[in-house]
Amino acid sequence: MRVHLMSFPNELRKIQQLARDVERAGFDGITLTEAGRTAYLSVAAAALATERLEFATGIAVAFPRSPTITAGTAWELQETSRGRFRLGLGTQVRAHVTRRYGADFDPPGPRMRDYILALRALFRAFQGEAPLDHHGPFYELTLLPPMWSPGPIDFPAPPIDIAAVGPYMLKLAGELCDGVHVHPMHSRRYLTEILEPRLAEGAARANRGLDDIARLIPVLTIVGNDEGEREASRAFCRQQVAVYGSTPNYALQFDLLGFEGTTAKIRERQKAGDFTGMVEVVSDDILQHFTVEARWDDLADALIERYRGHASRLILYTAGMDYGRDPATLDRWGEVARAVSKAAP
Repeated sequence: MRVHLMSFPNELRKIQQLARDVERAGFDGITLTEAGRTAYLSVAAAALATERLEFATGIAVAFPRSPTITAGTAWELQETSRGRFRLGLGTQVRAHVTRRYGADFDPPGPRMRDYILALRALFRAFQGEAPLDHHGPFYELTLLPPMWSPGPIDFPAPPIDIAAVGPYMLKLAGELCDGVHVHPMHSRRYLTEILEPRLAEGAARANRGLDDIARLIPVLTIVGNDEGEREASRAFCRQQVAVYGSTPNYALQFDLLGFEGTTAKIRERQKAGDFTGMVEVVSDDILQHFTVEARWDDLADALIERYRGHASRLILYTAGMDYGRDPATLDRWGEVARAVSKAAP
C-alpha cells in the first residue's frame, strides 16, 4: 500500500511547506481536497516544492468545469510534477453543483461517464495520437487547433479516478477508470460486500479484474497512548461521521450494518440546528465500524490488518488535521506511513 496524507485547503505557500514536510517525513504522497480553495492550484504549488511525492486531487469537482478545462489542467499538472499526478474527480451533490456553481448536474452517472470518455479523447488529442472527435450525450468536442493544444508531454496521461459510493458509480469506475476514491465513511463490510463486487463487475465489462483498479481509501483513525489523547481523536471522528452521515446518499453505510434510520435521526437534529444532537446520534457502536483505533505503536499493524488486500493507497485523513494543529505531530505519522508502506507493498 502506498500511504498518503490528506491535506485540507490552505494558502498556497503553506501547502508548499506542508509538501516539503510530508516528503521529509517519508509519506508516499498527498491527496489534496477541494472545498473553499482549488485543489489543482494546491497540487501545482506542492509539485513545484518537492521531488518525490505523488499527488492526487481527492476530489476535484467535475461538472462545473468543462472536460476541456479539466483535461488541460490535469495535463499541465502531470507535466509539472514529472508524472506524479493522479486526477481524482467527483460529482459532488446536486445542491452544490446547481446552487453554488450554477452548473448542470442531472443525470450524474451518465454525465460522469461521458465526462471520462471526453477526457480520454482530449488526452489522446493533446499527445497527438488522434484528432479530437468526441460525440457524447452531454459533451461534443471536435475543435482543437494546434495553438490551443498544450501539446505532447514526456509522461503518461494522468490516471483518472472517480469518487464512488453506490452501484452505478462503482461499476463505472471499474469499467472506465484507473481507480476509485472510497468515501472516508466506510466499513469493512461495505468494502467487501458492496464496493469490491461492484468494481469487479464494472472491470469485467472492460476485460479487466479487480486488481486492475486502484482503490484509494481515506481512513479515520482514533489514536493515542492514553484515553485522554484518544478521546480527543474520537470526538473529531464522531463529528465527521455525523456530518457525512447527514447526507441521504450515505445512508446505506448505516443500513448495511443494521443501524437503519440513523441518517434520518441525524438530519432531524440538523434541521433543528442541534449540532450536538447530531453528533450524539453516532454511538460508540456505530463509530467503531468507521474508524481504526490503536495506540501509536500499534497503529501501523491495525491499518495493515484492516486494509491489506483492500487498499492500493491508504490516505491518512486524521494526519492532515493533526498537522494543521501542530506540525510536530507529522514525525509520528511519518513513522506510521513508512511502516505501512514497507510491510504491505
